[in-house]
Amino acid sequence: MATGSHLPAGDDLIGYLQTCTSPSGLPVQADTVTIGIRSVSKYTGEFWTSRQRQGGSIHEISYRACFKPQLPRFFISLLTRKGDVVYDPFSGRGTTVIEAGILGRNVIANDANPLSRIMTEPRFFPPDIAAVEKRLLAIPRHGGKADLDLSMFYHPDTEQEIVALREYLLARKSAHRDDRIDRWIAMVATNRLTGHSKGFFSVYTLPPNQAVSPQSQRRINQKRSQAPEYRDIRRIILSKTKSLLGTLTDEERKNLAKAGKKALLFSEDAQAAPNIPDESVQLTVTSPPFLDIVQYREDNWLRCWFNGLDEDAIGKRITMARTVEEWTEVMGRVFRELFRITRPGGYVAFEVGEVRKRTIRLEEHVVPLGLDAGFCCECVLINQQVFTKTSNIWGVDNNACGTNTNRIVVFRKD
Repeated sequence: MATGSHLPAGDDLIGYLQTCTSPSGLPVQADTVTIGIRSVSKYTGEFWTSRQRQGGSIHEISYRACFKPQLPRFFISLLTRKGDVVYDPFSGRGTTVIEAGILGRNVIANDANPLSRIMTEPRFFPPDIAAVEKRLLAIPRHGGKADLDLSMFYHPDTEQEIVALREYLLARKSAHRDDRIDRWIAMVATNRLTGHSKGFFSVYTLPPNQAVSPQSQRRINQKRSQAPEYRDIRRIILSKTKSLLGTLTDEERKNLAKAGKKALLFSEDAQAAPNIPDESVQLTVTSPPFLDIVQYREDNWLRCWFNGLDEDAIGKRITMARTVEEWTEVMGRVFRELFRITRPGGYVAFEVGEVRKRTIRLEEHVVPLGLDAGFCCECVLINQQVFTKTSNIWGVDNNACGTNTNRIVVFRKD
C-alpha cells in the first residue's frame, strides 16, 4: 500500500482500495457482507506493516488496548491534507493525534480519563535530553514513605525516590509552576511505574500497560521467589527519554510543536463535545472501549495515585458497558456528535474488535449506528497482521489462524 498517497476529497475511496496492493505485494481481497438489510463492501489485506519499530519511537508509551501508529497513519495519509483537523474521541495514549501532528495535521483529542492528556500533551513538545537531565538532578531524591503500601512493588529506596518526585511534581502543578520539562518527566515516570524488566521502577510484574492489585503482586512475588530490588528512577527516566526521542527527526519535532500549540485536548464524555465547532473535523480515527474487556479503572490505579488523580471519580466517567445493547446506546450518541463535527466530505475510521471468542463482531452493530447518525458507510476494512500476544485480549485465536486483525468501519459524510 502506498500509504503516502493522498486521496483528494471527493475521489473514490472504494476504487482506490480495489486497485491497491499490500506492503508485501499481495492483492487485497474484495467482497461484500450483509449487515441487516444492507450490503457493505469489505476489503481484507495487509494495509500497513505491523512491525512495532516502524511506528516511530515517540509512540512507545504503554497503555491498554492501544492500536499501532501505522493504523491512523494509513487513514491520515490517505484522507487528509496538511492543516486538516484530525480527531480522536477516545484518545487513550494519544496515538492518533501524535501521528497526525507528525504528519503536519491539526489535532483534537478527547478522553474521559485525564491520564490521556498526561501521556499525550508532553510529546508534542519533545525536550532536549540535557534539559531533562538537569531538571532530574535538581529534584529531591529522598522522600518519605508513600501514603499507601507499595512495598510489594518497590524497594524502600526506590519508593522514597518515587515519593519525592511525586511530591515535587504535584507541588509544581498546584502552584501553576510546572513547565514542559516537568510534564515530560511526569509522563515518562507514569509509564515506568510498573513493568517486567529493569527498565521499570518496580519488581517484575505484569506487562507495563496495567498495574495489578497489591494482593496480586504479592502472589507474583511469592510464585517467583522475588523481592523488589533498588531501581535508580533518574537513570530510568533519562534512558526512556532517549529512547522516545531516538528516531524523531527535526521536521517531525517542528510538526509536533506546531500541532501542539494549536491542539485542543479535552477530558470529557465523547457523547457531547460542545467545544468542537460544527463541521470542523476532516477525519476521526478512533478505537472505543470494547464492552467490559479492558478494566481501565483497575489497570490505572497506581498511575492515578502518582498523578494525584481520583481513580474512583474517573472510573465512574469511563464507558464500561457489559452488554451490546448498552454499548450501542452509548456509541449511537457518540456517532451523532461525530456527524455534527465532521465536515462534508470528511471521514470516520472506527476501529472495532472481535470480542468474546468471535461471538460478537462489533462492526455489525457499528454500521447501523453510523448510518442512523447520517453517515454513508464506505466499507469495512480488515487489516491482517502478524501474530501478536496481546491480540488474545480481544478473543482472536491466533494459535489457530496465525493472524491478528484490525477491523475498521469507514464512514463518510456527504
